[in-house]
Amino acid sequence: MSDPVLKIDYNEIPVTDMDAAMAFYAGAFGWTFVDYGPQYQAFDNAGIDGGLRLEETALPTGCLLILRADDIVAAEHRVAAAGGTISARVDFPGGRRFHFTDPSGNELAVWSENGKYEAG
Repeated sequence: MSDPVLKIDYNEIPVTDMDAAMAFYAGAFGWTFVDYGPQYQAFDNAGIDGGLRLEETALPTGCLLILRADDIVAAEHRVAAAGGTISARVDFPGGRRFHFTDPSGNELAVWSENGKYEAG
């Protein structure tokens, strides 16, 4: 008997400032939240279930979420406007992506297979 395939079902993002994190993810990606108190906010509208978990200090490692965008340039502008810091732009076979950090220092990425990446 083989082991069943386990699929990603939920993801938690550690944050050090809940208000700043909620404002960032709402502004950059349009996510909404379900309030479970000051220590936890479940995110909604993100394509996968998960939440923001308040930590006293930034964790040295965290999850790397990779989001998909039809227009990578527009996505990069939204991330920067919401307070994200762009750290790298990468072209790879089949697409391109950029990495960024959110206001709590978590690294994430956005990728696209459409168009030429020409963000400035």
